[in-house]
Amino acid sequence: MKTSLKSFLVIIVLLIQNYTAQKRSDSIDAFITHKMKELKIPGLQLAVIRNEKIDHLSHYGLANIEHGIATKNNTVFSINSMTKAFVGVAVMQLQEQGKLKTNDPISKYITDIPENWKKITIRQLLSNTSGLPNNIDEKEQVLGEGIESKNWEIVKTLPMEFSPGEKFSYNQTGYFILGKIITQLSGEHFTKFIEENQLKPCRMLVTRFGDSNDIIENNAGSYSTLINRDGQWVNDGKLHNAFATFPLFFRTATGILSSAEDLSKWLIALQSGKLLHDDKSIKELFATIKLNNGDIGGFNQLTNGYALGWPTVVRSEHPAAAPVGGMRSALFVYPQDHLSIVVLTNLQGSNPEWFIDEIAGYYIPDMKAENGFGLSPNMKLLYHQTVAGGYQNVHMIYQKIKKSNESFVVSEDEINSWGYQLMGRNLKNEALAVFKLNTLLFPKSANVYDSYGEALDGLGQKKEAVVNYKKSLILNPGNTNAANYLKDKK
Repeated sequence: MKTSLKSFLVIIVLLIQNYTAQKRSDSIDAFITHKMKELKIPGLQLAVIRNEKIDHLSHYGLANIEHGIATKNNTVFSINSMTKAFVGVAVMQLQEQGKLKTNDPISKYITDIPENWKKITIRQLLSNTSGLPNNIDEKEQVLGEGIESKNWEIVKTLPMEFSPGEKFSYNQTGYFILGKIITQLSGEHFTKFIEENQLKPCRMLVTRFGDSNDIIENNAGSYSTLINRDGQWVNDGKLHNAFATFPLFFRTATGILSSAEDLSKWLIALQSGKLLHDDKSIKELFATIKLNNGDIGGFNQLTNGYALGWPTVVRSEHPAAAPVGGMRSALFVYPQDHLSIVVLTNLQGSNPEWFIDEIAGYYIPDMKAENGFGLSPNMKLLYHQTVAGGYQNVHMIYQKIKKSNESFVVSEDEINSWGYQLMGRNLKNEALAVFKLNTLLFPKSANVYDSYGEALDGLGQKKEAVVNYKKSLILNPGNTNAANYLKDKK
């Protein structure tokens, strides 16, 4: 009788677990479908790895719009600069083999370099803190017409951007040099070394190096709403075919095509000790590099640091190692949470790194934006008390907190970001209250009136929107957004 009861309870637990997993999967699918519609993403792959197992693997939309070809799990996407993460692993493999040390100066391996390059370390190349001149131009075209010898000679004549370790500056020259070092120390071309020591051991069946010139089975199309005008990326709102050519020597910087399933195999192998055998190697790989003054540098507020080929998300809660590529693909590894998420798309400009945390929130509830994730401690206090007390009372709630704690400070940017987060969740009235709070706290800022005006306009309150855009333009006559809005309303 006891055995039967125990078996019954086990069945009940399994049913509950399966129901919960299915409900989460359905919720994730609904979220992804919404994001694809919002961002106009044609095709997408998603993989979630939990406790070193693939927990969720799915595909959505069209891999190729012209021919109406659906995305599948074996569809191949260009991962662009995510390739650098493979280079980081390759360097750490060579270190484990005793062939280099990441603190070595590059002059130990490469002699054909200017004098002021000689003290730059391998670690500084990997972390984009070398100060080297870039071997691409402002339109991201490879110098020297894509010819390796020409590119090398040109870049050596260019001045250093800054002293090594002084700043973070995204740089492709460093990865070109890393390719040279890997080839020299391994005795085989760096692409071959990565294939033999990462792709094959992980059984990454569809992953390969390549570009738009190659005929690749099940390759997704590549689309973009971005065009480069005089070195600036501009979103013109139209869908274009995007083509990319990556010379062989340039493929340490960008050049791998893969699938979410293959990348999941690679992440599992990496974190389980199959690719790097010493735990210290993985810790070093993921450790955010500090600049000479002790600060860190990265791309933006989210990917705000950089490790050894891996951008990082440095924060007190749920930090991540987060390779991103081509403004179209990203993966986040949350080492403390035994969770990894891969999102690959065929749209340049989709920037999936900005919504991966929300996917993680389906596994770790406190990571959901609606629970205040990503806010500073002070902002989180204001957020939770506002949710409890009502957004219509947000100013009074702020004053009450401030009165009880004089050191309580929240910035204009934090409140503005909160407002836009609410707008992104279609909570327009709540966003309006938050933007209004910002105008009360920072009445001399043009930006707060601009945002408040945008929220008013979104709710159809056109006259009030005009008033606030006028205030913004008075405070900042160079605010073209406000000027254009007012021009349209004449």
